[in-house]
Amino acid sequence: MTTERTEPVGGDAAGPTLDDGTPAKPRQGRIKCVVWDLDNTVWDGTLLEDGEVTVRPEVVEAIRTLDGRGILNSIASRNDHDAAMERLTALGLAEYFLYPQIGWNPKSSSIATIAERLNLGIDALAFVDDQPFELAEVSFTHPEVMCVDIAELPEALDRPELVPRFITDESRLRRRMYRSGAERERVEEEFEGTNEEFLASLGMTFTVAPAQEEDLKRAEELTVRTNQLNSTGHTFSYDELDAFRGSPDHLLLVADLTDRFGPYGKIGLALVEKGGRHWRLRLLLMSCRVMARGVGGVLLNHVMSLAHRSGAGLRADFVETGRNRQMYVTYKFAGFREILRDGDRTVLEADLSRIQEPPEHLTFRAGPEAG
Repeated sequence: MTTERTEPVGGDAAGPTLDDGTPAKPRQGRIKCVVWDLDNTVWDGTLLEDGEVTVRPEVVEAIRTLDGRGILNSIASRNDHDAAMERLTALGLAEYFLYPQIGWNPKSSSIATIAERLNLGIDALAFVDDQPFELAEVSFTHPEVMCVDIAELPEALDRPELVPRFITDESRLRRRMYRSGAERERVEEEFEGTNEEFLASLGMTFTVAPAQEEDLKRAEELTVRTNQLNSTGHTFSYDELDAFRGSPDHLLLVADLTDRFGPYGKIGLALVEKGGRHWRLRLLLMSCRVMARGVGGVLLNHVMSLAHRSGAGLRADFVETGRNRQMYVTYKFAGFREILRDGDRTVLEADLSRIQEPPEHLTFRAGPEAG
């Protein structure tokens, strides 16, 4: 592995650039799911003792507000599962909660299960309860979780971690997309056949196209929300992404995935700096919702094909964040090798003589100017 400094990327090209020395922007912790207690939190009273409980209107409003912001809701409650779900259904609230954990386990255990089922980092969850003991138990076990006393709910809703910069169409549909994902999981569990046969049965279509103006809000959201499958941890604002989109020396690609259950939405983003003998892949990310669909390398292999057709080589930035090791594995699996390592930052170079074709279980489409 060479340790020499690589050439300046993009030369003297005009337009926005990312110098090697530019530090990554600090990631703002975003809450992606709020987990609720039930007794004396979502409703007044104790279900098993009082029988009848009264829902708190301000909590219902909060749940619907979060849902509209694209923030998921779930439950961690010590309660009888069937009785609680029956009451939530009668109140018209059951549909808002994904993977509710209602039983007699410690709430820290329930929260860990919710994070696992949603495929989210534990630090992407908040927990709301009325009992100091329960809040302390969760905080002790999972110090990364934002714990909120129900009495502080109005103020908590205005915290920056719970207020996304943009609310996109995909934000509003996020709960439905996760419910579609749960249905996929159910069908997969019942499927009699190999994993490859199941993936083929989904009828997936993977589309890559240059980002349009209407994609930029979702593109910014992806850079902020995506932790595990983000090659550098960099975040970019709407204005920065718009500048890259309009620059002749950059290529900003978005990826979309659909299957027979419905859309996954915009699930991938690639920022490529063109110019010189080598293109530079400055950012590659994929939504964690598609990790199990065998599509992780499709966008990367497409960028490799575009560079190869242009007659350029391809190099890629990788910055270790402690959460994104899978992206390094993706690069290595695609045939990249390290040419420079400086602390947490690594530069890799592609072998463009061995570009993998899209997997047979999906239909691949490249939009105009994306190949």
